[in-house]
Amino acid sequence: MDIINNAYVSDKYQYTMGKSYLECGKQDQIAVFNLFYRKAPENNNWAVVSGTEEVIEMVLALGSEPEEFYEKFLPGDEYKAFRKYLSTMKFTGDVYCMREGEIAFPNQPIVTVVGPMIQAQVLETPMLCILNHQMAVATKASRVCRSTDHPVSEFGSRRAHGPWAAVYGGKAAQIAGCASSSNILTGAFNGVPSTGTMAHSFITSYGSTVEGEHKAFQDYIRTHKGENLILLIDTYDTLRCGVKNAIRSFKEAGIDDNYAPGYGIRLDSGDLAYLSQEVRRILDEHGLTKCKIFATNGLDEYLITDLERQGARIDSYGVGDAIATSKAAPCFGNVYKLVQVDDEPVIKRSEDKIKLINPGFQITWRISAQDSVKGNRIDGYVFKADVSCLRGDPMDLALQHGKTVTVRDEFDSFKTKTFEEGAYEARPLQHQVIAGGVRVAPKHTLLQKKQFYKDNLHHFSPSETRLINPHYYKVDISDALYDTKMGIIGKLLKEIEDFEI
Repeated sequence: MDIINNAYVSDKYQYTMGKSYLECGKQDQIAVFNLFYRKAPENNNWAVVSGTEEVIEMVLALGSEPEEFYEKFLPGDEYKAFRKYLSTMKFTGDVYCMREGEIAFPNQPIVTVVGPMIQAQVLETPMLCILNHQMAVATKASRVCRSTDHPVSEFGSRRAHGPWAAVYGGKAAQIAGCASSSNILTGAFNGVPSTGTMAHSFITSYGSTVEGEHKAFQDYIRTHKGENLILLIDTYDTLRCGVKNAIRSFKEAGIDDNYAPGYGIRLDSGDLAYLSQEVRRILDEHGLTKCKIFATNGLDEYLITDLERQGARIDSYGVGDAIATSKAAPCFGNVYKLVQVDDEPVIKRSEDKIKLINPGFQITWRISAQDSVKGNRIDGYVFKADVSCLRGDPMDLALQHGKTVTVRDEFDSFKTKTFEEGAYEARPLQHQVIAGGVRVAPKHTLLQKKQFYKDNLHHFSPSETRLINPHYYKVDISDALYDTKMGIIGKLLKEIEDFEI
């Protein structure tokens, strides 16, 4: 199969709608679509943004296929004119995105697309495919990494839902705090090293004997001396031969606490709390006090938390399928909804209250202020509230210029918070990345994205980032957005009440 053009990892109905738009003369209407999620997985307050770089690449790849390509899924003379239209249809609109590594709350636009109706419509499925996967992985990786102060490595490629998921999942996991990924393409594409040790098969290839384990360790050290050395010690018996053969092999090769690249052992089975304590004792007794203990074996944030509660002597963790598949919540809930046509805000009203959306072309501001009660955070500022506005509305303009603003709770008008001029800072969360079909966003390295996430995380209070029952963070909408939303609903309900056939 040829390399997949991600712009066409789509659903048929995006294109059946497109044909109708074209034949009804609606193709040049300017549509505004928002991509957002309604509820974070696993009772998180928030989610970590990853995948917007691939979204930009996907949008710019639209319209790069010849006319005969479209005949494969739009056959027949009735689609001939539409196929011709699609073969020359490049994206000519604007795209606004949150940065990778941003922390996003429900209903905030993670991506906003502004462009001709057909162009904007057909982006829905590929955009959701990219962001639902990467944000699920990033958000889970964030949870796992927040469960410990020790490094966490992602190595779930073998469990990932396909090659594409393995590569970009490794990237998403590192943005959200993982120290490294085992996937070699993740490393190669992002300019960072991939990490790896050895499998049990390497040891059993020397024969299932204690001396065979020793020989395997000797050869591995000899062929990787000068690199970080990690020996897997649970192939036969962790305490009675594995750790002893590791100590023996390290000492024979002159590897000790002065070995600059670092060295250690890996535990992959059994009672990790008990074994790590015993292995630490044995290593220390033999003078290998800087030999690190790396633990794997079906770990997630709950098991890691419990291991540390039990006093495990583990220096770093390897986590596979829990991160790579976001195992506890594998389906992330981003949606892509039309919120404005030309200059008219529109809304989707459903039988389910949670599916009510915010209309119009929006921007979200994050307000921060000094707060000594919540501790000494980066530069002394703590994130206090997010507010989504209609672009150009009074709240948006006031925040742009640092004027006094009062934020009201959407569901309880008596709950308000006033931020006085000069006593707060505000920054927009969405930034223009494509203008008139041309990329205008700078590119950031994986390490820059990771640092951006880390800085964001440290601006929240600890109570808002805890794993269990996190404290509420204020997320609201401007008065103008609220009034627009309620106005559309009120008018629609009146029409429904009066409707007859």
